[in-house]
Amino acid sequence: MTALTDDMDGRFADQRVINRLLENSETWAFVGLGDDPQRTAYDQARLLQMRGKRIIPVHPAARTVLDEPGYASLADVPAKVDVVGVYRRSEHAGQAVDEAIAAGAGAVWLPLGVIDEAAAQRALDAGLDVVMNRCPAVEWALLRRV
Repeated sequence: MTALTDDMDGRFADQRVINRLLENSETWAFVGLGDDPQRTAYDQARLLQMRGKRIIPVHPAARTVLDEPGYASLADVPAKVDVVGVYRRSEHAGQAVDEAIAAGAGAVWLPLGVIDEAAAQRALDAGLDVVMNRCPAVEWALLRRV
């Protein structure tokens, strides 16, 4: 198995984990979230913020985004993070996942098209919940239909 696959067996798309993260988490750090409203990370962060989640922008520029102060890295975030959304290309996802593990996050969520099975497995091995190649907005809509 290579580091970059499409998770054909679905082990990183457990619906129970997805539902629990959407329903019970409070704080989401968005790695790669900048102040460009045309970017997917911005849309996803805004959606979760509108659903009552606290969002924390994590971007080297460390700008305030959606009225929340930004941080240059996960290590700089002073709050407990329930979920780290990794909005970076797949080749950079592993570093963000490793930082999430080091920061003591409860879970990592790699959105559609962001796939790194080796990093996802490291997170599982470290005790984190993992969702990969799923869109929070789509999963939220599916959750509300149940």
